[in-house]
Amino acid sequence: METVLRKGTGLASKSGLGADRTACVRLRAKPQAAKSARSARTARTTHDALQQDRRFAPSVVQANTRSARKWAGEINAQAAEASNSPEVESPTLQPAKLVPFIFSVGLGLIINFLVPRPDGVSREAWRLLSIFVSTVAGLVVGPLPVGAWAFAGVTAALASKTLTFSAAFSAFNADVIWLVVNAFFLAKGFVKSGLGDRVATHFVKLFGSSSLGLSYGLTVSEGILSPSMPSSTARCGGVYLPIIVSLAKQAGSLPGKTANKLGAFLAQAQLQTTGHLSSISLTGAAQNSLGLLLAANLGHAVPNPWITWFKAGIVPGLVGLILTPLIVYKICPPEIKETPEAPKIAAKKLQDMGPMRKIEWMVAGTMLATMVLWIVGDAIGISGASAAMIGITMQMIGGVLTWDDLLGEKGAWDTLIWFAALVGMSAQLKNLGLIAHLSNGVNSFLATMNMGWPAVFVGLHTAYFLLHYLFASQTAQLAALGAAFLATMIGAGTPPILAALTIPFHTNLFGAITHYASGQAAVYYGSGYYDMKTTFRVGAIIGVLNLVIWGVVGAFWWKLIGIY
Repeated sequence: METVLRKGTGLASKSGLGADRTACVRLRAKPQAAKSARSARTARTTHDALQQDRRFAPSVVQANTRSARKWAGEINAQAAEASNSPEVESPTLQPAKLVPFIFSVGLGLIINFLVPRPDGVSREAWRLLSIFVSTVAGLVVGPLPVGAWAFAGVTAALASKTLTFSAAFSAFNADVIWLVVNAFFLAKGFVKSGLGDRVATHFVKLFGSSSLGLSYGLTVSEGILSPSMPSSTARCGGVYLPIIVSLAKQAGSLPGKTANKLGAFLAQAQLQTTGHLSSISLTGAAQNSLGLLLAANLGHAVPNPWITWFKAGIVPGLVGLILTPLIVYKICPPEIKETPEAPKIAAKKLQDMGPMRKIEWMVAGTMLATMVLWIVGDAIGISGASAAMIGITMQMIGGVLTWDDLLGEKGAWDTLIWFAALVGMSAQLKNLGLIAHLSNGVNSFLATMNMGWPAVFVGLHTAYFLLHYLFASQTAQLAALGAAFLATMIGAGTPPILAALTIPFHTNLFGAITHYASGQAAVYYGSGYYDMKTTFRVGAIIGVLNLVIWGVVGAFWWKLIGIY
């Protein structure tokens, strides 16, 4: 950048300032501070020359003196700003991680070129499978961020002419995908307004006189927030971990030697209950809609999805929420059993927050209207995504959210890209006949084993649970295995709605078996309140307990309400 300052007043060469009629000072940005200082000195010299030269009219001298002073002031300000501003770093390359990249791409190449293509599978279907597997592998090992790698996968499908543009992006108009994206925007309103923090604090005030009561209070409050905050990672990291850390510190429980006083129990209990909370409502977790969409791609759409999901999940979910904090209390007991100060701290915080503000009332009202539309939407012809858009529009009109808020919600746009990319490829695998071919092969094998659908159902769910130890993402596993497991279950005779609901239910329930099992697991583990051994021990125990609760209580309840 070059700045040219010209001061011309018709001065002749007799002035001693040069033969030119214009005095020019050129300033270059590098090094800005030094050259600006020199320019300031030049300006002062001009001012002094004008003062000393008496051959000009006083008015000319006075005018040029004022101009020179102003010029010197501007230059000094530039010099000060340049000296105080940090140096701008040169951009550097940020390439894909080499080993994960080689692994992901290599896996796809091996499938495409080295693994024999089965009879009855088209070349396009097999090539798409290799791209899909490479994409899912990349989501697990991470050569690039999730959205970027999914984008690369779609690009590979287009560049290889495996998919047309319209086929590759066919899932971007799916209602359930936009429902997830819109729910992120609604969550922004909860966080921005402070309503989420207020709700959680109220329940701490009501139930927080003991460590176990504190856990139940936090759980109930998250249950209220979860339908409108589909990112369990955002709920845990943005709302509940800060509250837990604050309460633990007040009790003298810090990461390390004093973690077991209170912090370890609260963090583990909240993490383990999140799986049940995410399973109770369709919008309780981002990946829930993916499970239903995979089933719909197989020709088994769930009718009235929000209500059907809620009816199926509410009873086993409530049983899990009642039992889980108590079990964690037994296997990871806090040293501090009573927390009489917690309600006082919460009451003081609520007092400092004051009465609910207009922005909080606006969020509460729009969310209530949105949830009503979710419940009655099918009856009046309003889809879930449309209901969410109505709520978001009301919040923008009312001033809760701005368009910049929505544009800045990177998680929503990132989810749109990778979610739609995976769903689109999965749908095309089905359209090209690959899913049916694989399912028929597995079903033929199961038929030779003379296994009824209940045995297949239990066996596949057990395998699905154990396989998550190999995955670092709930969504990645659902995207990679969901369609195949669903097709196999349904092919073996499992009622389609039962299969369509239980696979995503299960995907939520194993989100805490390792420290890398989900985003929220990583968030709580990163707090430092418990170690790796505790993570795997508590995760395994609660993981098996979750399977028992949803397998036994759920089976009776689903039979009662006619799911099968």
